[in-house]
Amino acid sequence: MITAMTDADLQRLAVEVGQALAQQRWTLSTAESCTGGWVAKTLTDVVGSSAWFERGFVTYTNVAKQEMLGVAASTLDTHGAVSEATVRAMARGALQHSHADISLAITGIAGPGGGFDTKPVGLVWFAWAIRGNEPQSEQHIFKGEREAVRRQAVATALMGVKTRLAASR
Repeated sequence: MITAMTDADLQRLAVEVGQALAQQRWTLSTAESCTGGWVAKTLTDVVGSSAWFERGFVTYTNVAKQEMLGVAASTLDTHGAVSEATVRAMARGALQHSHADISLAITGIAGPGGGFDTKPVGLVWFAWAIRGNEPQSEQHIFKGEREAVRRQAVATALMGVKTRLAASR
């Protein structure tokens, strides 16, 4: 489990992701909800990121997920915004609406409110998609206040990109 990631830790991780993307000559797009663009900000803080960061979508509302990423209203109605089905659709949509080779998507409940028994505060869904392949997804339940949940989500998303890049070589 990821804990106590500092800004410097996130920056080092972003540099490593950028190096791995550049090495494979791939570009990345992001689709973020609960992190509000924090992953994109962390990546674009890296000098030279325009060579491998294609674009980011901040889709905080259901309407944004539908309009910007093509997430079906029926997916959101049936499963909710914080679900495996939605995050996988977000990852697919980030590829369909960009020129990227790989995408990452994040949706969750950062708190302090908004959670309930089956979807507690700290629940975050992730998906990563490589063009031509089905997305891979996973969920985590992070502990801590809103910023801690979001920070852990950013780190998990970036580490997930690194893992998928390493496996695709």
